[in-house]
Amino acid sequence: MLLALLREDPLAFLLISAALIMALVLHEVAHGVAALLFGDDTAKRMGRLTLNPLKHLDPLGTLLLLLVGFGWARPVPINPARFRNYRLGLFVVSIAGIVVNLGLATLAALILRALYLADPEALLMALTGRGPLDLMGTLALALFYFASLNLVLAVFNLLPIPPLDGSKILQSLLPLRWHRMLWQLEQYSWLSFVLIFTVLRDPIQAVIRWSQAAFFDLFF
Repeated sequence: MLLALLREDPLAFLLISAALIMALVLHEVAHGVAALLFGDDTAKRMGRLTLNPLKHLDPLGTLLLLLVGFGWARPVPINPARFRNYRLGLFVVSIAGIVVNLGLATLAALILRALYLADPEALLMALTGRGPLDLMGTLALALFYFASLNLVLAVFNLLPIPPLDGSKILQSLLPLRWHRMLWQLEQYSWLSFVLIFTVLRDPIQAVIRWSQAAFFDLFF
C-alpha cells in the first residue's frame, strides 16, 4: 500500500511514513514511561525509553505496513508484577499510548484548524491536491496525516482484542481471579491478528472511518 504510494506520490509517502513512525514510537515510549512511574523499570533497562525508531520498529510489522498498510511496532516490555499498584498500574500503562496518540492527533488538528482559518482556500486546495504545494500546503498535509494516523492508532488499540491495549484496559477492570487466565491467553495473540485480517477487517475499517469523520467534523 505505502510502496504503491511511493511511485504515485513520493512526497505523500515520505510524510505518511514519517508521521506513522513518529506515532508508533511515541505510543510505545508512553507505555514505558507510564510503567516506570508505577515502579517497573523493565523498559528503561532494555533501552526502550528512547525516540530512536530502530529500537521500536518490528521487522515483520514494518514490512506489512509497507505492503498492506497495516502493521505494528515492537511492544515495550513491562512487568505488571512490579507495579506499586497492580490494577491501577495496568490501567494507566495500557491506556498511556492511546492517550498520547489522541493528544497528538488533537494538537495537529488544532494547528491545522488555525491554518484553515488563515487561508481556507489554500488549505483545501493543498489537502485535495488541486493546486501546487507551497510551504503551508506541505505543512498542512503533514499535519493532516499526523492527526489521522495518530487517531487511527488510538482507535485501533482501543479494541478489546488481545494483545491490543484495549484488552488490557478491560482486564484491569475485571476481577483479579480472571487475570491469570487472561495473561495466559496472550500466547494465542496470533489468532487475533488472523481474525483482524479476515473476519474483523471490514467492521474495524468501518469503525475507523467513522471515528475519522467524527474527529475532523469537530474541527472543520
